Amino acid sequence: MKNSTERLEEIKLLNQFDLGSSATGIKVHSHQASEELVAAAVRLYEMGLTDHVDGGYLTERGIEAANHAQSLMKLLVK
Repeated sequence: MKNSTERLEEIKLLNQFDLGSSATGIKVHSHQASEELVAAAVRLYEMGLTDHVDGGYLTERGIEAANHAQSLMKLLVK
């Protein structure tokens, strides 16, 4: 398993997706984002959760993962 810092970066990135619109993706700009965030975007792509190495759109599996990540954040805030 990847270390917890890497997983947290992946979760933070999943939480940035707007699940209200499947037509809304994100773009991680390698010259502006931290190395950790860029690496997280690559890992999400390699896991099949996004359709592009620098973010893009969530795949069906990615939508499921983002739903879980965003639900967890809502539970922790309450």
